[in-house]
Amino acid sequence: MIALRPLVLTALLASLPARGFADDEPRDAMLPEGLAIHVGKLVTMDDEDSIHQPGVIVIEDGKIVYVGGPAGAPRGYRVLEYPDAWAIPGMVDLHTHIMGGGRDINDMVRAVNPELRVSACLQPGNPRIDLACASGITTLFGIPGSGTNMGGFGVLYKTKTDSTYDGVVIADPGGLKVAQDSNPHRRNATDFGVSRAGQAWNLTDVNDRAVAALEQGRFDLALEDLKRVHTKELPVLIHTAGSDGAVNTARMWRETYDTRSVLSHGSFDGWKVAEAVARYGIPVNHGPRTMDWFSSRNGRINGSAAEYAKAVGRDFSLNTDSGVVAEEQFFLQGAMAARYGGDPYEMLRALTINPAKTFGIDDRVGSLEPGKDADIVIRRGDPMDPRGAVELVLIDGVIQYDRRDGQWF
Repeated sequence: MIALRPLVLTALLASLPARGFADDEPRDAMLPEGLAIHVGKLVTMDDEDSIHQPGVIVIEDGKIVYVGGPAGAPRGYRVLEYPDAWAIPGMVDLHTHIMGGGRDINDMVRAVNPELRVSACLQPGNPRIDLACASGITTLFGIPGSGTNMGGFGVLYKTKTDSTYDGVVIADPGGLKVAQDSNPHRRNATDFGVSRAGQAWNLTDVNDRAVAALEQGRFDLALEDLKRVHTKELPVLIHTAGSDGAVNTARMWRETYDTRSVLSHGSFDGWKVAEAVARYGIPVNHGPRTMDWFSSRNGRINGSAAEYAKAVGRDFSLNTDSGVVAEEQFFLQGAMAARYGGDPYEMLRALTINPAKTFGIDDRVGSLEPGKDADIVIRRGDPMDPRGAVELVLIDGVIQYDRRDGQWF
């Protein structure tokens, strides 16, 4: 299925970065070995929504150096031929709990833990991460669970199957995890510390203390990372569920505190306040429930993903909350969101470039563009069609999964 062959140097060279060759030097003399991938359809997910059919991606030193229509590859480059397949960016999931290979990570002693990080629990290449990679997911935000109001800080990492901690981590800390309603509340709603009123007080108190320390220039070990949230250096992902919680979350984290906040979940009947949430300008990271058939009781299945996407536009992304939904079924989140009213192309963006932009890592991941990390998925057929299969996954230009070695699912 895959042919490896050298091609002559053609007009593609003009698209590669200038290399400063001397006038009397052969133009191909200093070209390092690279990789060119030819596909039947190339969906870039860039700002212009560029699609090339057929398309070519050229990789050098782990970065993309060319994306476009048919072109030759520089001499010595390895060439992979997938004439019947699609190429898309590696997918990005911002709400996951599989970095340790097991269940959620929660410290349940205190209601707020701004001093904690989950990075010590990350086990690169654990079986759940390997499955995620084989399904076409290349970037994950691993976070604490939702047992407390502020579980601590998560880590952004790549799903490489054989690497070290330093080899996979994009950012540590990558952002803060907050749970504003639902899970902490159901522990014991009679306790002031975890009732709706108690949660609001807990979060207001710890944020006010961080803001005060920031304004006073005062060092506070427990609040140092939280201070970075209030300077907008780090984002905050807020677990919140129904219509009663979604607007309160948007108000607190966008109006009371001006932060790079992301509303995560917004499930059940939360879609009913999608327009109100949009007025606060907060991005929505929706899932794992992307439809509502029980809470609203209006006699139909309501496509909640479609409603949020209509309200917030491209500030919309999807998640699995893995392992609530298995990480390898992330593409199905997009497929089902499209099935219940979402635009299929926009749902693919919700799996790739939209979450990358939401967390400010779109300079590296989320789309196929020159200069970005070569995180690429080659898939047989439409990326959200469960009848298809992932053929190849590359992260930083290195093959991590190849279906020829055995199809995983």
